[in-house]
Amino acid sequence: MRKIILAILGILLIIAAYFGAKAIADSKSTPRAKIEKAVKTVFVDTVRNKVVPILVPANGNLVARQRLELFAEVQGVFLPSNKLFRPGQRYRKGEAIIRINSSEYAASVQSAKSNLYNQITSVMPDLRLDYPDIYPKWAAYLQSFDLENSTPKLPTLDSDQEKFFITGRGILTSYYNVKNLEQRLSKYSIRAPYNGVLTEALVTEGTLVRGGQKLGEFINTDRYELEVALSKKFSDLLQVGRQVELTNLEKTQTYTGTVSRINSKVEQASQTVKAFIDVSHPDLKEGMYLEANLMARDETNALQIDRSLLLENDKIFVVRDSILDLIDVTPVYFTDENVVLKGVPEGLTIISKPVVGAYAGMLVKIYQENTSKTQ
Repeated sequence: MRKIILAILGILLIIAAYFGAKAIADSKSTPRAKIEKAVKTVFVDTVRNKVVPILVPANGNLVARQRLELFAEVQGVFLPSNKLFRPGQRYRKGEAIIRINSSEYAASVQSAKSNLYNQITSVMPDLRLDYPDIYPKWAAYLQSFDLENSTPKLPTLDSDQEKFFITGRGILTSYYNVKNLEQRLSKYSIRAPYNGVLTEALVTEGTLVRGGQKLGEFINTDRYELEVALSKKFSDLLQVGRQVELTNLEKTQTYTGTVSRINSKVEQASQTVKAFIDVSHPDLKEGMYLEANLMARDETNALQIDRSLLLENDKIFVVRDSILDLIDVTPVYFTDENVVLKGVPEGLTIISKPVVGAYAGMLVKIYQENTSKTQ
């Protein structure tokens, strides 16, 4: 009897456990996670429209404003001097850069000058007898005649008789022949026309120099020129004499230049106009790369913002009652980093830093500590 009762109780417990477990399983429900609406914090600025200067960036390499290519017009041996004819050698104005041996040619010049002197001397007795009024000036000319110096200019021929007399004796022909020889003799020495430095040397001392041979290159180191190419739409905005700020490639040095010339021709391939900027500074050297910001014009009632804030080239985000909105704007000038806009209402609150995933109607929170204003 006891075994029967225990068996019945076990069966009842099993049945009760089954129905209890089923009831618990049926009543269990998975709770849904609460999705909290994210509110992003944004940085904003207040629009303050003002005059924005339009700066046109350009770059180029410096070139010496004054450059002299040295060529030999005569033939001879290149004579050594107290300065080596080497690149980097400096010369003062009037100092001899190149001297070519001219001893043989100088002797022929002296011979021609001596012949001229003898011709004038031979006509002096005739002048004294036939033309006593012009004799004193020719006598004074002979006294000033020095074979070691340049031949002095002949006295003025005041009358036809004097002109016929002097010309008939062959004096004018001999005089101009001597002056021609003296002019050629001066080409045996090349002197510096200005203070500068030798940038190229193609011959050395003792070399036989031939006529027409290039000897080197000499530049003025006081003034340089920067050639830049600008879009033709800015060509009519530039003015000769306007100052330009120049910087080196590392942005460590700043120089001030002046627009000296503007080419009227437009390059067909690039549709650009070349402008030339005159600059002078002791630290500058030919070939240096410089960047220029040319002042093109002033845009009134405009706003300058970061280029990354412009959407679809004509829209920006604004904040109205903690909600993002898009407004249309008119870009007037682009740089690598910024854009100049027009048509942005004064006092409007705009986004000052890009917001990831931003869209119109998005709920945002303004960063309170940001008090800067858009420039």
